[in-house]
Amino acid sequence: MALLALIVPAVSVAYTVNSMAINPSSGALTPGTTVDLSYTVQEPSGQSTTNDLVMYTQLGSPQWSYIIYVNGNPTAPTQSQSKTLTISGFLLTYKSSDDVSIGVTLSGVAPTVTQTSNQTLVQIYEDDSNGNQIGTPYTQTAMVVNTNDITTAISNANTQLSQLKTDIDEKSALGIDTSAAEAQYNTAQSQITQAQALPSSSYTDALNAITTATTSITNGETLLDKAWAESEIATAQGPVNNVDALIAYFQGNSSTANDPRLSTVITEREIAVSYISSANDFVTNGNYASARSKAEQAYTEANQSYNDALTFQAAVEATWNPFAGLGSVGSIFSSSVLVIVVGVVAVVLIIVGIIIYRKRSRWDELG
Repeated sequence: MALLALIVPAVSVAYTVNSMAINPSSGALTPGTTVDLSYTVQEPSGQSTTNDLVMYTQLGSPQWSYIIYVNGNPTAPTQSQSKTLTISGFLLTYKSSDDVSIGVTLSGVAPTVTQTSNQTLVQIYEDDSNGNQIGTPYTQTAMVVNTNDITTAISNANTQLSQLKTDIDEKSALGIDTSAAEAQYNTAQSQITQAQALPSSSYTDALNAITTATTSITNGETLLDKAWAESEIATAQGPVNNVDALIAYFQGNSSTANDPRLSTVITEREIAVSYISSANDFVTNGNYASARSKAEQAYTEANQSYNDALTFQAAVEATWNPFAGLGSVGSIFSSSVLVIVVGVVAVVLIIVGIIIYRKRSRWDELG
């Protein structure tokens, strides 16, 4: 991207600037870089002027040299080392039929700047006899770099990158999918490395790389926030799935399908589902903090529904198992009783079998 800027293509009504050549022709300049310019200022044929021609530069240590050409014939070169070069209108006043032009060369060094900014290489304009500027100046600028700017930008980008890495590690430890954020982290890291490797004259390229890096870091944090919200929603969905299984079980049993306790469980479950729906809407709209908040509400409500369903289940089982109220002890006792009952039945069957066997043996003996 060329950083040398042509602001206005004409000096005034009377003069035009032709054949402007600048070396270097593009790229940012570091302080102390030598800059050379050469150009021609042309007075239109058929006109004459008594206005002064003024040229100004922000280059350091300027070296001006100009020659006035009249019908192609040069005058003696004139030099100047000031920031502002003024050519008196008296020296430029000839017959209107004469062809008058001024050949100018300028050499200087890019100035030291406190911040990266455009500096004037040359500005050309006319002053009337009262010292008033006429028309719009012709201006050429170039970006001059404060090398500390890019160093600071790289340092700030590295700080942001480090924070992103910390955030990624924290979310990864929570089991959150961080792959999308990691891809943005890798892009940012690559761009920062590229910026660090560029010379100061490639300021714009370095700045573009840093801009890309910071954009990737911002995107990474956003994607991480999104993944966090989606993880919270998935967590809230867990107890909803659990209570759905119990609700299906209760609804499939005629003795519990119309129980008012089941209605409470279903109502709580529906509230949780509505929160999850709202959380998903917030994710779609990019409001991840609100999505997490709704997901937390959904989890609380779904968990309450699930716990109430378990309580309902325990109450139902108590009506089927007289020992259910004893908790784990009741379960053990119930199991023990079942084993005893099965044992008793087995013993009875054995005794019956023996009796039948003996009767058959006696019948065989009686022939």
